[in-house]
Amino acid sequence: MNLAIVGATGNVGREFIKVIEQRGFKYDDLRLFSSARSAGSCVVVNGKEFIVEELTEGAADGIDIALFSAGGDISKTFAPIFAEKGALVIDNSSAWRMDPAVPLVVPEVNPQDAKLHKGIIANPNCSTIQSVVALKPLQDAFGIKRVVFSTYQAVSGAGMAGITDLEQGLLGKPPANFKHPIAGNLIPQIDVFTDNGYTKEEMKMVLETRKIMGLPNLRVTATTVRVPVLNSHSVSMNVELESAFDMADVFKVLREGAGLVVQDDPASRLYPMPLNASGTDEVFVGRIRRDESVEFGLNLWCVADNIRKGAALNTVQIAELI
Repeated sequence: MNLAIVGATGNVGREFIKVIEQRGFKYDDLRLFSSARSAGSCVVVNGKEFIVEELTEGAADGIDIALFSAGGDISKTFAPIFAEKGALVIDNSSAWRMDPAVPLVVPEVNPQDAKLHKGIIANPNCSTIQSVVALKPLQDAFGIKRVVFSTYQAVSGAGMAGITDLEQGLLGKPPANFKHPIAGNLIPQIDVFTDNGYTKEEMKMVLETRKIMGLPNLRVTATTVRVPVLNSHSVSMNVELESAFDMADVFKVLREGAGLVVQDDPASRLYPMPLNASGTDEVFVGRIRRDESVEFGLNLWCVADNIRKGAALNTVQIAELI
């Protein structure tokens, strides 16, 4: 099996390599691709040196699975080329997520959809991934009527430029990436605004949640906020369920949920935090409590590493499914 990584020198591309090494993902040959700027650099994978190649149309020859994380424009151009030459592309950009012919997959939630691919599978938005992992067992047990997302997203979600802005901002320097300082601040905008007043990031969470969970009419809304945290996204979820529930049953189904870890002990101040989630594979949930303002309401606090589970790990897990 011949594996390719497109965008191998970026944040997520490097995490692809780390995940592949740690999980023992098997391949016969590996090729690493990037833009011309990074081509020629040397990367060590599983103790072997690989020279990063420039991405061209010929790069697709002989590839069986290609993990893409090089941005939407590159994906729109090259993913069909790889697919036409027989490769399965698993793409981490937003380019294909809402294409009705392309499965949008989180292995703990809708693994069956991966089998419907026609050469391309899309990896969802980072905040959506962790959220639906937590929502899946609740949907199966009680049904979900409505969800309100409020996100607290780390600067690593904006790439190295976001990380640099935070680091430089802590030294008192002005931002180069964000429109406002992020150090000591919150920015209630991620991506550009759309005509309805929501940002593209917020609409991704709405539309992707519906598609992944197979609930096209689910009532969902979101507010996404950039916070001065280096890594790992947090999401506050207000969930209105379809049926009555006992809190003991809620805890039980969440503890049994695939990929979930419950951290919820108010007496000992145990709850998920981004500092503890960084570098881990799991999605952590806590602050689980009844919303007493509505019938069948529930509040959850959900945290996960956005570069790992929110991007690289989920992509590799999809490849493992195939």
